[in-house]
Amino acid sequence: MLDPKFLRENTDAVRQGVARKKFQVDLDAVLAADERRRHAVTEFEAARAGQNAANQEMAKLPKGTPEFLAKVAEMKALSAKVKELEKGVADAEEAWKAACLTVPNIPDPSVPEGRAESDNVVAATWGDPAALVSAAAKPHWDIPGFAKAIDFERGVKVTGAGFPFYVGDMARLVRSLVQFFLEHAAERGYTEVHAPLLVNPASATATGQLPDKEGQMYHAPTDDLYLIPTAEVPVTNFFRDEILSAADLPVKRCGYTPCFRREAGSWGAHVRGLNRLHQFDKVELVKWCAPDRSLAELESLREDAELILRQLNLPYRVLLICAGDIGFPHSKQYDLEVWAGGQKRWLEVSSCSSFTDFQARRAGIRYRDADGKVHTVHTLNGSGLGLPRVLAAILENNLQPDGTVVVPEALRRWFGKDRLTLG
Repeated sequence: MLDPKFLRENTDAVRQGVARKKFQVDLDAVLAADERRRHAVTEFEAARAGQNAANQEMAKLPKGTPEFLAKVAEMKALSAKVKELEKGVADAEEAWKAACLTVPNIPDPSVPEGRAESDNVVAATWGDPAALVSAAAKPHWDIPGFAKAIDFERGVKVTGAGFPFYVGDMARLVRSLVQFFLEHAAERGYTEVHAPLLVNPASATATGQLPDKEGQMYHAPTDDLYLIPTAEVPVTNFFRDEILSAADLPVKRCGYTPCFRREAGSWGAHVRGLNRLHQFDKVELVKWCAPDRSLAELESLREDAELILRQLNLPYRVLLICAGDIGFPHSKQYDLEVWAGGQKRWLEVSSCSSFTDFQARRAGIRYRDADGKVHTVHTLNGSGLGLPRVLAAILENNLQPDGTVVVPEALRRWFGKDRLTLG
């Protein structure tokens, strides 16, 4: 959520920032809720001060006197009034918090204008697809043996569409990718955590999945828990309601988890095969930093993810996402896309984002500086990386005329062979 004081004092700037995004917000209603909250607090504190003063006066009166008994009656009335006003404060706070949750983060000034993904800007490229993609490249789902190595049909039988089995050497290759991603993150200074796969509503609200993306998450209503759409949610909440030390910043964590997304409304050729799944594996990179380091840490995070693609020898491009295409809690976002030579299209494999203090304010994550003052941290995260589309690009780009796939050298330490045979 935005800083309420910033919202009150910079309403026009917030209004302009929100207008750059795709979300519709009634800022006047939010400000009105804030005014009601502050008025309720003022009334309550005044009544409580009057109650305390009356209590002190009563203590000075002889017990049993008419003046004492009158003051007792006054105190009862004041007590009832204070309780009523206290409930009013709680109700006003709840209404204000609900209103604040409707306001998205505002884009950083460096974010380009635009309303859709067609307005995103290519910020960088690496590799020449013509030089790095095999002449035998074809869509991964058309590679002989693919259906046996990645069994969608039995996944449908066991669970449903978008939940495939990885079999034999393909399962080993997935495990090799996870191991490679985690060890790369460790080399870049990230501490590994093994996170829960279910989170409570407070955690999903802190990172901005609620109340924006309920329809995209799997929900267990009996326990009111959500299957995580990304490790960003549990890992970011690791420090919820805690105060870090400025000397420890930036704090860097990485975590491997399966991720679960309903992907409601997704259909068409662009979601074939591994392009879009309901369950997939991903390594997430998360940072907590001081505000003055936020943009620099984003560039560093992006480099952490790019290095993986270079080591896998996968051609890629970096998109700077326009204001109308970045997410609800995002301030600035880069997407990394690899070239899939068989499909002849770009596939997103990572989003690297800065959320400024938006998530941390919701989560109550702060830090204490050298002078003892407490401030809200900034949070960042990025995929390092998502597996299915990376795997798709490896299969397509490295396919040989004999039907085998050359395994990137960076993975051979764990895979144990330089070729993958499907089927």
